[in-house]
Amino acid sequence: MARFEIPTTEMAMMGGKNSAESLCELGVIYATGRGREVDLVAAHKWLNIAAIKGSDRAAELRADVAASLTKMQLATALRAARDWMTTH
Repeated sequence: MARFEIPTTEMAMMGGKNSAESLCELGVIYATGRGREVDLVAAHKWLNIAAIKGSDRAAELRADVAASLTKMQLATALRAARDWMTTH
């Protein structure tokens, strides 16, 4: 089976796929390492954006991920989410 890799997460969200549930799924992918390295900072970023866009599931998962982050990692994730929200 062929494997298709999208070079950036932003490209994955192009084409009207900026829905809260799509963003939540992206957060889950980063949190679980499905197809990539586990990155809890990126997971929190995407779950935070999904929660802001209305996903209750993302809000719950974001809290779980936040419990595993240091204060510095959490600040990095929050800054990344804010930056993404201001440019998209």
